[in-house]
Amino acid sequence: MTGLLQALGARTLLAMQRFGRAALFFIDLMTHLPPVLLRFGLVIKQIHAIGNRSLVIILASGLAVGFVLALQMYYALSTYGATESLGLIVNLSLVRELGPVVTGLLFAGRAGTSLTAEIGLMKAGEQLAAMEMMAVDPRARVFAPRFLGGIISMPLLAVLFSAIGIIGAWVVGVVLIGLDSGNFWSLMQSRVDVWRDVGNGVLKSFFFGVVCTAVALYQGWQAEATPEGVAYATTRTVVVSSLGVLGMDFVLTALMFSAP
Repeated sequence: MTGLLQALGARTLLAMQRFGRAALFFIDLMTHLPPVLLRFGLVIKQIHAIGNRSLVIILASGLAVGFVLALQMYYALSTYGATESLGLIVNLSLVRELGPVVTGLLFAGRAGTSLTAEIGLMKAGEQLAAMEMMAVDPRARVFAPRFLGGIISMPLLAVLFSAIGIIGAWVVGVVLIGLDSGNFWSLMQSRVDVWRDVGNGVLKSFFFGVVCTAVALYQGWQAEATPEGVAYATTRTVVVSSLGVLGMDFVLTALMFSAP
């Protein structure tokens, strides 16, 4: 029994130490953001590397989700004779929930692992150490532009995911099934609130961008300078980022949409 308590205590202390290091890394990263704004060209390069190179998977996934969601909602709504609400249901599902969450998970799997591997390889190749030897702070030159680029890219990708998903739902509902196009769009426009629905979805994706990018950079920073260490760090990035997105989604949904 004593050994079990000791093992549990050791694991708890180790988890607290890791959480403390991650928190200090995040705070230090935030302090380096204002100077990066004066060199916004670095951020633009990272937006292209992180966001533009994730665009294909985001658009393809959004279109597929729109197709499937429209079919599933049509079958469910036709049971109650409410197929005219298809556009509204799909829109709310995408902009409130599926758009930000699925984009966050895809972002963690594509851009997050790329960032972790890049930072891990820079550490393994002693490039970060060489920058410190030349009195160049890696957090200001390497980490902060990538962090800000990820935060900016995530909401843009989430908006594009939702937009292409709605178009996919229109193709299925109007072109394939034969619903009225005017009714599809008009009900959507009259019932979807820009600030409460679309705005809260964009705000969700902003927080998801902070979580996914910070986790990816921290895992790359903490990765062992070996091929196995970098591979393990990229795996941790996907797991931790995905759990963070799902957990934060529940909290944000409860805060944003609980009140009438």
